[in-house]
Amino acid sequence: MRTVLVTGPGGAGRTTIAAASALAAAKRGDRTLLLTTEPTDDLLGTATGSDLAEPAGITDGLWAVRVDTGAHFRTELLAFQERAAAVLSMLGARELAGEELTELPGSEEFALLHALHRASDGDWDVLVVDLPPLRDALALLALPEQLRRYLRRLVPRERQAARALRPMMAQLAGVPMPSQWLYETVARRDAELAAVQSLLAAPSTSLRLVAEPGPAAQESLRTARTGAALFGLRVDTLVANRLLPRGSVDPWLATLAAQQQKTLEDWYGEWPADGVSLCEVGHLGRDPHGVGDLVLLDLESDCTAFGGTGSGAAGAAGAGAGGAAAGGGLSEGDGLAVERDSGQPVPSSAPWRVEDRIAEEDLLVWVLPLPGAVKSDVKLVRRDDELLLTVGPFRRIVALPSALRRCTVTGAALTDGELRVRFSPDPGLWPRTD
Repeated sequence: MRTVLVTGPGGAGRTTIAAASALAAAKRGDRTLLLTTEPTDDLLGTATGSDLAEPAGITDGLWAVRVDTGAHFRTELLAFQERAAAVLSMLGARELAGEELTELPGSEEFALLHALHRASDGDWDVLVVDLPPLRDALALLALPEQLRRYLRRLVPRERQAARALRPMMAQLAGVPMPSQWLYETVARRDAELAAVQSLLAAPSTSLRLVAEPGPAAQESLRTARTGAALFGLRVDTLVANRLLPRGSVDPWLATLAAQQQKTLEDWYGEWPADGVSLCEVGHLGRDPHGVGDLVLLDLESDCTAFGGTGSGAAGAAGAGAGGAAAGGGLSEGDGLAVERDSGQPVPSSAPWRVEDRIAEEDLLVWVLPLPGAVKSDVKLVRRDDELLLTVGPFRRIVALPSALRRCTVTGAALTDGELRVRFSPDPGLWPRTD
């Protein structure tokens, strides 16, 4: 199954592009599901479903579901209350009724992750996910890894007492021991998060960014480019949305159109180096309504693929469906992702790798691609067998490769969009060769 994650700065039209992307996949004959938390009845021209078990059919090959985050919150909290009834009763807690529960901040993220997990088990060829705005979306996509780490630390499997010993341990400790349901719940949540994490890391999953060209989008996209690389997400397409027509006689419109074109030139000079295709989508002059308007956006014929070297905006202007930059060796394919001739997705950056420089410098170098990162925004801390990496507003804690756990950090440098962390083998832990 192909999974396309769509996000962008707030107000850039990400929901519209997600719907248009899903429609383009369905028109190719793929069974496609659009998953969103936004109201899309006006956009799609018909009501969306509210249950993944019964998604609403929009047109041939296309179904849509709007995640009911409030219902998910109430269901989860009531289920927890029922399972923890004994403990809550001991504490003198009063039972909450479903009708008095109000959705709390943060519940949308958990509802969307749960829906993503359920949708991944469906019989779909393409899954298009309309994510929250850019910053929130990247935090959401990093959440499964973070939560699994917390669960392993707070409820470690190796510390779980055998059922037969728990009554005796409770008497010795003088406090009730955690019930088996707690460990079962943690195991179930960990399995669900692991499935979502695996889906996000799959080669068939990619990130589609949507932005309206202009100065306001520049910084957001630079941050997104770095954040996506930090979390190992592959950006396949940048959609320049709501482009104004060129050559207007109205000075105000002409100025805005010129500003958009200037931004586009910058994007064509920057993003293709990461193997990202650019897609230009014109302004309809109104809010899209219904499948007919989504077809008019015509994503596939306005996308240009690159193979690591940009051809500039001029070369992109005349590229039509199936067009590609010269020498790239890429096919535009389905309008959702750029693929090699072999059919394998093109990564937006090289994977994190370890360079063996033991013979030359007695060093191992861990190379972490961070395109767009600024040196002043990068902070690095080694703690035990983990690396705490902060880049601007994003933070990721990753386990060190086994070879680097037996080394000490001797320095780091950010050069040409790559963070190179130098490790020196610890003589007390490193295998001797003499």
